[in-house]
Amino acid sequence: MAFDDDSKTPPNDSLIGNLKGYLDTRIDLVRLEAQEKAKLAFVATAHGVTMAIIGLFFFIFLNVFLGLLLNDALDSPYWGFGIIAGFYLVLLIIFVVGVDKKLFQGLADKTLDNTIYKSDKRN
Repeated sequence: MAFDDDSKTPPNDSLIGNLKGYLDTRIDLVRLEAQEKAKLAFVATAHGVTMAIIGLFFFIFLNVFLGLLLNDALDSPYWGFGIIAGFYLVLLIIFVVGVDKKLFQGLADKTLDNTIYKSDKRN
């Protein structure tokens, strides 16, 4: 192609420049989406861990309280804690022997069904 004016750019250079700009913009968009998803995952993880720790402390102190309450009711320094420990032993045996992993698999399938497609905002 011969151009009379040197200030004009060939149409291919303009198209390539636009394509490069489009690709740069798409890369930036993907990076921002990944950063946003990572931030959401971090917040959800931090929130979940904090709630789990607080719940664990509540559970432990509730069990200590129940053990002490049973100790007082039975007028014994240790039987209350033995009863609480026995309850958890029975619960453990029931879970080991009787509860199948399929129950938890079904719960996970129901909870996490199609979450990828629901969270995808692009059409």
